[in-house]
Amino acid sequence: MAGFLLSDDGRQDVTTTTPHPAPDWVPKGVWILGFVSMLMDISSEMIHALLPVYLVTVLGASTLTVGFIEGIAEATASITKIFSGALSDWLGRRKLLAALGYGLAACTKPLFPLAPSAGWLVAARFIDRVGKGIRGAPRDALIADLAPPGLRGASFGLRQSLDTIGAFVGPLAAIGLMWWTADNFAAVFWVAVVPAFLSFGLIALAVNEPEPDASRQPAKNPLNLAAMRQLGGVYWRVVAVGVVFTLARFSEAFLILRAQSIGLNAMWVPAVLVLMNITYALSAYPAGVLSDRINRTGLLALGLVFLAAADLALALLPSLAGLALGVVLWGLHMGLTQGLFAALVADAAPPHLRGTAFGYFNLFTGLAMLAASIIAGALWDAYGPAGTFLAGLGFALVSLAGLLAIGNGITTPATTSKGQS
Repeated sequence: MAGFLLSDDGRQDVTTTTPHPAPDWVPKGVWILGFVSMLMDISSEMIHALLPVYLVTVLGASTLTVGFIEGIAEATASITKIFSGALSDWLGRRKLLAALGYGLAACTKPLFPLAPSAGWLVAARFIDRVGKGIRGAPRDALIADLAPPGLRGASFGLRQSLDTIGAFVGPLAAIGLMWWTADNFAAVFWVAVVPAFLSFGLIALAVNEPEPDASRQPAKNPLNLAAMRQLGGVYWRVVAVGVVFTLARFSEAFLILRAQSIGLNAMWVPAVLVLMNITYALSAYPAGVLSDRINRTGLLALGLVFLAAADLALALLPSLAGLALGVVLWGLHMGLTQGLFAALVADAAPPHLRGTAFGYFNLFTGLAMLAASIIAGALWDAYGPAGTFLAGLGFALVSLAGLLAIGNGITTPATTSKGQS
């Protein structure tokens, strides 16, 4: 089965990706990696669904501090991804680094219930995100290695859906445990340790990495300028669009703070993430399957429209119904865009540089997330929730205009036809 790569001079080179027709189902290894992500997300979201409220109400932190912590955490993960992704290309292996990242994240979970101050929580969040950074790019590259080209959208959408199931099971568990323990934050954080170690055990024991073929031999120096040029113009346009998208979407911690600002009880605040992630999980896999059959740019544009509508609802409807509407629209935006970006990166990048490609993408979008979260926190302190979400609306509309201007430049031959790949 032939696939297309962009050479340094912009020509399309045909390469052999597999000698047999692609199956019509998502490979077993992708399913297992999806369950690995789901278990880790159950653990992480049990903590993160409560962390902003815990910082503000228990430890006395400001919303600017929350934005700074969230931005630093995600930027740390993204900066780490470039090195772990490049290292996976240099080694020609993905699983070892992915398992190491999940193991490090699991080992940091006990730090959250033990932390006596905001400084300790910053350190715990920082180390946890280092683990995420180590695993992220190698895991995504491993999925791209396992998935047939014609099923990349479905494979990334499936992993995203399973991951997002964990993202709403975690907050649901947090709600139940907060009720059962009479708002004992530390007890909830301790329970979150268990699924984290189950996740590490699953990737360590159940995931089998495919042997490298001729198109995926170890890269000698994935971070030099020649390798950056080899990634090609289509790939760098995907990165540019991803950065603009991320500037329009700050941390979900501000959805939690919005719920608190309209008077939702602390025990029920995690329900915000439950609702968002149910919507996200239900939409990510269908969006991925659809993206294997139609142009992905249109789905990205629709995702931005949903984000703009979410910001408008969250800014102008300070009620439980307005919050629910905004959160559902936010989840639809996530489902329509996050898996698609991973598929676009996999389509555009040469096989032997996929880890590096995911690393660069996550580096630049992570820096954008840092900027977006700090700006959101500052606007919240200065102008309140409405100012933050109206600014998000503005960024979303600017992003939509940018996508419509360069959207046709982020489609490779691999994305235009399932049979062609």
